[in-house]
Amino acid sequence: MDAKVVHVPEVDRYEIRVNGETAGYAEYMGTDQVTVFTHTEIDDKYAGQGLGNILAREALDSIRTQGRGVLTLCPFIRSWIDRHPEYADLLVEEEPQS
Repeated sequence: MDAKVVHVPEVDRYEIRVNGETAGYAEYMGTDQVTVFTHTEIDDKYAGQGLGNILAREALDSIRTQGRGVLTLCPFIRSWIDRHPEYADLLVEEEPQS
């Protein structure tokens, strides 16, 4: 399986693509300093293949390289960070003023 995570800022989301087809996405909104994850979804036909884990890891790695913090309104991203404490340093309590 050829899975690739792509940042698509025009629609405020990270997508995971399998063999060129969008298999899921993590939507966000943000400011100059914080990315707020609002919803993550994997298409049913790709369920159980670990794509959500790949998507979360690569999206959070991208945000880390940008020097941004993360707020998690999305329960999936929040629980993923809870299971991967090495990403907890990205969490911010509340959105700073721009």
